[in-house]
Amino acid sequence: MCLLLRRSLWNDSSNTRGTVKDYPNFKVQEDVDALRKAIEGLGTTEKTLVKVLTQRSSAQRQLIAQAYEKATGRKLVDDLEGDTRGDFEDLLVALVTPPDLYDCQEFIKAIKGAGTTESMLTEIFASRSNRQIKALSEAYLKETGREMLSDLKSEVSGDYGKALLILAEALYEAGEKKWGTDEAKFVDILCHRSVPQLRQTLVEYKNISKKTLQESIESEMSGDLEELLVAVVKCVKSVPAYMAEKLFKSMKGAGTTESVLTRTIVSRSEVDLLDIRAEYKKLFGTTLYSQLESEVSGDYGDALKKLCGQDD
Repeated sequence: MCLLLRRSLWNDSSNTRGTVKDYPNFKVQEDVDALRKAIEGLGTTEKTLVKVLTQRSSAQRQLIAQAYEKATGRKLVDDLEGDTRGDFEDLLVALVTPPDLYDCQEFIKAIKGAGTTESMLTEIFASRSNRQIKALSEAYLKETGREMLSDLKSEVSGDYGKALLILAEALYEAGEKKWGTDEAKFVDILCHRSVPQLRQTLVEYKNISKKTLQESIESEMSGDLEELLVAVVKCVKSVPAYMAEKLFKSMKGAGTTESVLTRTIVSRSEVDLLDIRAEYKKLFGTTLYSQLESEVSGDYGDALKKLCGQDD
């Protein structure tokens, strides 16, 4: 079974391990009125924006956006862009954007501009489910009038590009592509096993070779191909652990990578952020919430912490 087909077994958008769920006693008109008051007054009331938009599910936020446009004649996303700035603006815009369109916009960012952002493509295609990739592809066609796979093929190359396209299109057949020996071996292992088989393969591989498959990939390969195949191995073992590591790295070092924080927390908030929080604490000895408290501040930090929620 190809990797793209079996990925839905470990990461399906129907999971209910998110920190954000449908808000009880949801009243769309009350939320619209609150947002209008926060935006249309003399000064934007950021706390109201945070309170409403971080505590409603994505489906509820779409209803709010529709009702807001009907009441005002303006798009909510346009008003948010006009009244907020920087990382806080990016986060609020992400929250009111439908998940498939948000992934589409992140994909476009990754392939457009001066250079392709391979790390973002790796994250998207290694961690998203079948359903999410299909929705992304449909949103891309609607937004651009072009096929996602066609544009992806024109942007990536080499062994990395070949591996990424396997993840994206599920069309790889054994022996069809002529790669170097090492690349073919590793990609065959990663693309032609079911999840239970692959997990057992990881165990047997270590028994036979005395090192993990990840260690072998890291010693045999380099660059973007290494990063992609390591990401796939990590996601097979645990998507939440992979995401926890992404979050940790985004806050480690001289500066925080806000774009990674925003994308990860927004996109996982209704999928498995509870599990990501647990993995974060297990791996790094501190809670994700407390790390956010120390690394991000202001309205942006408040909104991220609301989405994350505190551990029980």
